[in-house]
Amino acid sequence: MASLSDISRHAGVSIATCSRVLNGSDHPVSEATRTRVMKAAEELGYAPSALARALVTRSSRIIGVIVADIVDPYFAEIARGVEEVGAGMGYMTMVCSAKAGTEAELSHLRQLRDYHAAGIVFAGSGRHNDPSAHELADAVAEAHHRGAVVVALAQRDFDAPRILFDNEAAAHDITAHVRDLGHERITFVDGPEGLHTSVLRRAGFTRAGGRDRIPGGFAYEDGVRAAETLLARDELPDAVVAANDEAAIGVLMRFREAGIDVPGEISITGIDDTRPARFVGLTTVTVPLHEMGRRAAHAVLGGPNGGDVVLPHQLAPRATTRARSARSDRRSTAPTPTAASPRSPG
Repeated sequence: MASLSDISRHAGVSIATCSRVLNGSDHPVSEATRTRVMKAAEELGYAPSALARALVTRSSRIIGVIVADIVDPYFAEIARGVEEVGAGMGYMTMVCSAKAGTEAELSHLRQLRDYHAAGIVFAGSGRHNDPSAHELADAVAEAHHRGAVVVALAQRDFDAPRILFDNEAAAHDITAHVRDLGHERITFVDGPEGLHTSVLRRAGFTRAGGRDRIPGGFAYEDGVRAAETLLARDELPDAVVAANDEAAIGVLMRFREAGIDVPGEISITGIDDTRPARFVGLTTVTVPLHEMGRRAAHAVLGGPNGGDVVLPHQLAPRATTRARSARSDRRSTAPTPTAASPRSPG
Protein backbone atom coordinates (compact mmCIF):
# COMPACT_ATOMS: atom_id res chain seq x y z
CA MET A 1 0.00 0.00 0.00
CA ALA A 2 1.23 3.50 -0.81
CA SER A 3 2.67 5.60 2.03
CA LEU A 4 2.42 9.31 2.79
CA SER A 5 5.92 9.67 1.39
CA ASP A 6 4.80 8.10 -1.90
CA ILE A 7 1.79 10.42 -2.13
CA SER A 8 3.82 13.53 -1.31
CA ARG A 9 6.40 12.73 -4.02
CA HIS A 10 3.68 11.96 -6.56
CA ALA A 11 1.83 15.23 -5.78
CA GLY A 12 4.98 17.33 -5.43
CA VAL A 13 4.19 18.53 -1.89
CA SER A 14 5.70 18.04 1.56
CA ILE A 15 4.73 15.07 3.75
CA ALA A 16 3.23 17.51 6.29
CA THR A 17 0.96 19.07 3.65
CA CYS A 18 0.01 15.62 2.38
CA SER A 19 -0.91 14.53 5.92
CA ARG A 20 -3.03 17.65 6.53
CA VAL A 21 -5.06 17.06 3.39
CA LEU A 22 -5.58 13.32 3.80
CA ASN A 23 -6.41 13.47 7.51
CA GLY A 24 -8.86 16.36 7.26
CA SER A 25 -6.87 18.97 9.15
CA ASP A 26 -8.29 22.51 9.16
CA HIS A 27 -4.82 23.91 8.48
CA PRO A 28 -5.07 26.20 5.42
CA VAL A 29 -4.15 24.45 2.15
CA SER A 30 -4.89 25.82 -1.32
CA GLU A 31 -7.61 24.12 -3.31
CA ALA A 32 -5.18 23.31 -6.12
CA THR A 33 -2.80 21.58 -3.71
CA ARG A 34 -5.66 19.71 -2.05
CA THR A 35 -6.88 18.48 -5.45
CA ARG A 36 -3.37 17.36 -6.42
CA VAL A 37 -2.92 15.38 -3.20
CA MET A 38 -6.34 13.71 -3.42
CA LYS A 39 -5.72 12.75 -7.06
CA ALA A 40 -2.33 11.25 -6.17
CA ALA A 41 -3.88 9.28 -3.29
CA GLU A 42 -6.57 7.89 -5.58
CA GLU A 43 -4.08 6.92 -8.29
CA LEU A 44 -1.81 5.14 -5.80
CA GLY A 45 -4.66 3.49 -3.86
CA TYR A 46 -3.84 5.16 -0.55
CA ALA A 47 -6.10 4.61 2.50
CA PRO A 48 -5.42 7.00 5.42
CA SER A 49 -5.12 5.63 8.95
CA ALA A 50 -8.29 6.13 10.96
CA LEU A 51 -6.22 6.65 14.11
CA ALA A 52 -4.00 9.21 12.41
CA ARG A 53 -7.07 11.05 11.16
CA ALA A 54 -8.50 11.04 14.68
CA LEU A 55 -5.32 12.53 16.10
CA VAL A 56 -5.41 15.35 13.56
CA THR A 57 -9.13 16.11 13.65
CA ARG A 58 -9.53 15.28 17.37
CA SER A 59 -12.51 13.10 16.53
CA SER A 60 -12.86 9.43 15.60
CA ARG A 61 -15.67 7.18 14.45
CA ILE A 62 -15.56 5.22 17.70
CA ILE A 63 -18.29 4.83 20.30
CA GLY A 64 -16.98 3.42 23.57
CA VAL A 65 -19.28 1.36 25.80
CA ILE A 66 -18.00 0.81 29.34
CA VAL A 67 -19.70 -2.17 31.01
CA ALA A 68 -19.33 -3.79 34.42
CA ASP A 69 -18.88 -7.30 33.00
CA ILE A 70 -18.42 -8.07 29.33
CA VAL A 71 -19.97 -11.57 29.61
CA ASP A 72 -23.13 -10.39 31.40
CA PRO A 73 -26.19 -10.75 29.08
CA TYR A 74 -27.56 -7.47 30.48
CA PHE A 75 -24.67 -5.52 28.98
CA ALA A 76 -24.60 -7.60 25.81
CA GLU A 77 -28.15 -6.41 25.01
CA ILE A 78 -27.12 -2.79 25.53
CA ALA A 79 -23.95 -3.13 23.45
CA ARG A 80 -25.94 -4.74 20.64
CA GLY A 81 -28.23 -1.72 20.53
CA VAL A 82 -25.31 0.72 20.41
CA GLU A 83 -23.55 -1.31 17.72
CA GLU A 84 -26.63 -1.55 15.48
CA VAL A 85 -27.07 2.21 15.32
CA GLY A 86 -23.36 3.00 15.22
CA ALA A 87 -22.55 0.54 12.42
CA GLY A 88 -25.40 1.91 10.35
CA MET A 89 -23.74 5.32 10.47
CA GLY A 90 -20.17 4.15 9.92
CA TYR A 91 -19.05 4.04 13.55
CA MET A 92 -17.22 1.25 15.36
CA THR A 93 -18.36 0.19 18.83
CA MET A 94 -15.61 -0.56 21.34
CA VAL A 95 -16.80 -2.46 24.44
CA CYS A 96 -14.63 -2.12 27.56
CA SER A 97 -15.09 -4.34 30.62
CA ALA A 98 -14.67 -2.62 33.99
CA LYS A 99 -15.24 -5.52 36.34
CA ALA A 100 -12.64 -4.08 38.73
CA GLY A 101 -14.89 -1.09 39.41
CA THR A 102 -14.46 2.66 39.15
CA GLU A 103 -10.68 2.53 38.73
CA ALA A 104 -11.13 0.36 35.63
CA GLU A 105 -13.82 2.73 34.35
CA LEU A 106 -11.40 5.63 34.77
CA SER A 107 -8.71 3.79 32.83
CA HIS A 108 -11.05 2.96 29.96
CA LEU A 109 -12.47 6.49 29.90
CA ARG A 110 -8.99 7.98 29.56
CA GLN A 111 -8.07 5.53 26.80
CA LEU A 112 -11.24 6.33 24.87
CA ARG A 113 -10.64 10.04 25.40
CA ASP A 114 -7.10 9.68 24.01
CA TYR A 115 -8.54 7.89 20.97
CA HIS A 116 -10.86 10.90 20.56
CA ALA A 117 -13.96 8.68 20.76
CA ALA A 118 -17.06 10.44 19.48
CA GLY A 119 -19.01 9.21 22.47
CA ILE A 120 -18.67 7.19 25.66
CA VAL A 121 -21.59 5.21 27.09
CA PHE A 122 -21.47 4.18 30.75
CA ALA A 123 -23.74 1.13 30.89
CA GLY A 124 -23.16 0.14 34.53
CA SER A 125 -24.39 1.57 37.81
CA GLY A 126 -22.46 3.72 40.24
CA ARG A 127 -21.86 2.95 43.91
CA HIS A 128 -22.75 4.71 47.13
CA ASN A 129 -19.81 6.34 48.93
CA ASP A 130 -17.43 5.56 46.06
CA PRO A 131 -14.03 7.11 46.95
CA SER A 132 -13.20 7.46 43.23
CA ALA A 133 -16.49 9.12 42.26
CA HIS A 134 -15.09 12.68 42.24
CA GLU A 135 -12.10 11.67 40.12
CA LEU A 136 -14.41 9.95 37.64
CA ALA A 137 -16.69 13.00 37.51
CA ASP A 138 -13.69 15.22 36.72
CA ALA A 139 -12.54 12.83 33.98
CA VAL A 140 -16.03 12.78 32.44
CA ALA A 141 -16.07 16.59 32.42
CA GLU A 142 -12.65 16.62 30.74
CA ALA A 143 -13.82 14.13 28.07
CA HIS A 144 -16.85 16.31 27.42
CA HIS A 145 -14.61 19.38 27.16
CA ARG A 146 -12.57 17.56 24.51
CA GLY A 147 -15.68 16.95 22.43
CA ALA A 148 -16.88 13.49 23.48
CA VAL A 149 -20.57 12.99 24.22
CA VAL A 150 -20.96 11.04 27.48
CA VAL A 151 -24.20 9.17 28.21
CA ALA A 152 -25.12 7.14 31.33
CA LEU A 153 -27.57 4.23 31.34
CA ALA A 154 -27.95 4.03 35.11
CA GLN A 155 -27.72 6.26 38.15
CA ARG A 156 -24.24 7.82 38.25
CA ASP A 157 -22.48 10.50 40.27
CA PHE A 158 -21.37 12.63 37.33
CA ASP A 159 -23.03 15.14 35.06
CA ALA A 160 -24.31 13.46 31.88
CA PRO A 161 -27.66 12.81 30.21
CA ARG A 162 -29.19 9.51 31.29
CA ILE A 163 -31.28 6.96 29.43
CA LEU A 164 -32.69 4.49 31.90
CA PHE A 165 -35.69 2.70 33.36
CA ASP A 166 -37.17 2.84 36.85
CA ASN A 167 -35.35 0.12 38.80
CA GLU A 168 -37.37 0.67 41.96
CA ALA A 169 -40.68 0.43 40.10
CA ALA A 170 -39.53 -2.72 38.27
CA ALA A 171 -38.72 -4.48 41.56
CA HIS A 172 -41.94 -3.22 43.12
CA ASP A 173 -44.06 -4.48 40.24
CA ILE A 174 -42.59 -7.99 40.13
CA THR A 175 -42.94 -8.31 43.91
CA ALA A 176 -46.54 -7.07 43.76
CA HIS A 177 -47.21 -9.60 41.00
CA VAL A 178 -45.92 -12.41 43.21
CA ARG A 179 -48.09 -11.22 46.08
CA ASP A 180 -51.10 -11.07 43.76
CA LEU A 181 -50.51 -14.77 43.08
CA GLY A 182 -51.17 -15.37 46.78
CA HIS A 183 -47.58 -15.73 48.02
CA GLU A 184 -46.99 -14.15 51.41
CA ARG A 185 -43.55 -15.39 52.46
CA ILE A 186 -41.29 -13.83 49.83
CA THR A 187 -37.49 -13.68 50.01
CA PHE A 188 -35.44 -11.14 48.07
CA VAL A 189 -32.00 -12.18 46.80
CA ASP A 190 -30.14 -8.88 47.01
CA GLY A 191 -27.78 -7.39 44.43
CA PRO A 192 -24.15 -6.32 45.00
CA GLU A 193 -23.79 -4.29 48.17
CA GLY A 194 -23.61 -0.53 47.68
CA LEU A 195 -24.53 -0.51 44.00
CA HIS A 196 -27.13 2.16 43.18
CA THR A 197 -29.15 -0.37 41.17
CA SER A 198 -29.16 -2.82 44.10
CA VAL A 199 -30.38 -0.13 46.49
CA LEU A 200 -33.21 0.87 44.14
CA ARG A 201 -34.37 -2.69 43.51
CA ARG A 202 -34.26 -3.49 47.22
CA ALA A 203 -36.37 -0.38 47.88
CA GLY A 204 -38.93 -1.53 45.33
CA PHE A 205 -39.18 -4.94 46.98
CA THR A 206 -39.68 -3.32 50.39
CA ARG A 207 -42.27 -0.85 49.06
CA ALA A 208 -44.30 -3.79 47.74
CA GLY A 209 -44.44 -5.29 51.24
CA GLY A 210 -41.36 -7.54 51.08
CA ARG A 211 -39.41 -8.04 54.29
CA ASP A 212 -37.09 -11.04 54.09
CA ARG A 213 -33.89 -10.59 52.09
CA ILE A 214 -30.60 -12.44 51.89
CA PRO A 215 -27.19 -11.48 50.45
CA GLY A 216 -26.70 -12.21 46.79
CA GLY A 217 -25.27 -10.54 43.71
CA PHE A 218 -25.83 -10.26 39.98
CA ALA A 219 -23.99 -13.45 38.90
CA TYR A 220 -25.32 -16.98 38.39
CA GLU A 221 -23.01 -18.22 41.15
CA ASP A 222 -24.48 -15.66 43.57
CA GLY A 223 -27.90 -17.17 42.94
CA VAL A 224 -26.58 -20.67 43.62
CA ARG A 225 -25.15 -19.51 46.96
CA ALA A 226 -28.44 -17.80 47.84
CA ALA A 227 -30.30 -21.04 47.08
CA GLU A 228 -27.94 -22.91 49.43
CA THR A 229 -28.80 -20.40 52.16
CA LEU A 230 -32.51 -21.02 51.64
CA LEU A 231 -32.09 -24.80 51.48
CA ALA A 232 -30.37 -24.68 54.88
CA ARG A 233 -33.52 -23.21 56.45
CA ASP A 234 -36.23 -25.37 57.99
CA GLU A 235 -38.77 -24.16 55.44
CA LEU A 236 -38.63 -22.58 52.03
CA PRO A 237 -40.41 -19.28 51.37
CA ASP A 238 -43.43 -19.20 49.09
CA ALA A 239 -41.45 -17.30 46.46
CA VAL A 240 -38.04 -15.84 45.64
CA VAL A 241 -37.59 -12.48 43.94
CA ALA A 242 -33.99 -12.18 42.76
CA ALA A 243 -32.42 -8.80 42.03
CA ASN A 244 -31.66 -9.86 38.45
CA ASP A 245 -32.15 -12.73 36.03
CA GLU A 246 -28.68 -14.25 36.37
CA ALA A 247 -29.08 -14.71 40.12
CA ALA A 248 -32.65 -15.96 39.66
CA ILE A 249 -31.46 -18.63 37.21
CA GLY A 250 -28.79 -19.69 39.72
CA VAL A 251 -31.50 -20.13 42.36
CA LEU A 252 -33.71 -22.00 39.90
CA MET A 253 -31.02 -24.46 38.80
CA ARG A 254 -29.87 -25.21 42.36
CA PHE A 255 -33.42 -25.82 43.53
CA ARG A 256 -34.07 -28.17 40.65
CA GLU A 257 -30.86 -30.05 41.47
CA ALA A 258 -32.19 -30.43 45.02
CA GLY A 259 -35.46 -31.88 43.72
CA ILE A 260 -37.55 -28.80 44.50
CA ASP A 261 -40.53 -28.40 42.19
CA VAL A 262 -40.53 -24.93 40.60
CA PRO A 263 -43.19 -23.52 40.49
CA GLY A 264 -45.08 -26.32 42.28
CA GLU A 265 -43.39 -25.75 45.64
CA ILE A 266 -41.86 -22.33 45.17
CA SER A 267 -42.09 -19.52 42.63
CA ILE A 268 -38.99 -17.72 41.35
CA THR A 269 -38.66 -14.40 39.52
CA GLY A 270 -35.92 -12.12 38.24
CA ILE A 271 -35.58 -8.66 36.72
CA ASP A 272 -34.22 -7.62 33.27
CA ASP A 273 -35.53 -10.28 30.83
CA THR A 274 -32.17 -11.17 29.33
CA ARG A 275 -31.97 -13.93 26.71
CA PRO A 276 -31.12 -16.72 29.21
CA ALA A 277 -34.28 -15.84 31.15
CA ARG A 278 -36.36 -16.54 28.05
CA PHE A 279 -34.62 -19.86 27.46
CA VAL A 280 -35.52 -21.19 30.94
CA GLY A 281 -39.01 -19.67 31.05
CA LEU A 282 -38.22 -17.33 33.94
CA THR A 283 -40.91 -14.96 35.13
CA THR A 284 -39.27 -11.55 35.15
CA VAL A 285 -39.58 -7.87 34.23
CA THR A 286 -38.80 -6.87 30.65
CA VAL A 287 -36.61 -3.78 30.68
CA PRO A 288 -35.61 -1.96 27.46
CA LEU A 289 -31.90 -2.79 27.37
CA HIS A 290 -31.60 -2.97 23.59
CA GLU A 291 -33.56 0.25 23.15
CA MET A 292 -31.41 1.97 25.78
CA GLY A 293 -28.34 1.07 23.74
CA ARG A 294 -29.90 2.34 20.52
CA ARG A 295 -30.93 5.61 22.13
CA ALA A 296 -27.50 6.05 23.65
CA ALA A 297 -25.92 5.73 20.20
CA HIS A 298 -28.40 8.23 18.75
CA ALA A 299 -27.56 10.63 21.60
CA VAL A 300 -23.86 10.31 20.78
CA LEU A 301 -24.28 10.76 17.03
CA GLY A 302 -27.03 13.36 17.09
CA GLY A 303 -26.04 15.19 20.24
CA PRO A 304 -27.82 14.77 23.59
CA ASN A 305 -31.08 16.63 24.10
CA GLY A 306 -30.35 17.10 27.79
CA GLY A 307 -32.16 15.69 30.80
CA ASP A 308 -33.11 12.11 31.59
CA VAL A 309 -35.12 9.73 29.44
CA VAL A 310 -37.02 7.09 31.44
CA LEU A 311 -38.21 4.13 29.36
CA PRO A 312 -41.08 1.81 30.37
CA HIS A 313 -40.82 -1.75 31.67
CA GLN A 314 -43.40 -4.53 31.74
CA LEU A 315 -44.04 -7.80 33.54
CA ALA A 316 -43.20 -11.03 31.73
CA PRO A 317 -45.04 -13.90 33.51
CA ARG A 318 -43.68 -17.30 32.49
CA ALA A 319 -43.22 -20.83 33.78
CA THR A 320 -41.45 -20.25 37.12
CA THR A 321 -44.43 -18.74 38.96
CA ARG A 322 -47.82 -20.13 39.84
CA ALA A 323 -50.75 -19.03 42.00
CA ARG A 324 -50.47 -20.34 45.54
CA SER A 325 -53.82 -22.16 45.42
CA ALA A 326 -52.53 -24.26 42.52
CA ARG A 327 -49.35 -25.33 44.29
CA SER A 328 -48.55 -28.39 46.35
CA ASP A 329 -48.44 -28.04 50.14
CA ARG A 330 -44.85 -29.16 50.70
CA ARG A 331 -42.74 -26.42 52.31
CA SER A 332 -40.08 -28.20 54.36
CA THR A 333 -36.58 -28.54 52.95
CA ALA A 334 -35.92 -31.54 55.18
CA PRO A 335 -36.31 -35.12 53.88
CA THR A 336 -39.63 -36.85 54.50
CA PRO A 337 -39.34 -38.99 57.69
CA THR A 338 -39.23 -42.77 57.16
CA ALA A 339 -39.07 -45.74 59.51
CA ALA A 340 -35.36 -46.04 58.79
CA SER A 341 -34.64 -42.36 59.34
CA PRO A 342 -37.10 -40.81 61.81
CA ARG A 343 -36.99 -37.05 62.14
CA SER A 344 -37.20 -35.59 65.61
CA PRO A 345 -39.67 -32.73 66.05
CA GLY A 346 -38.46 -29.11 66.07
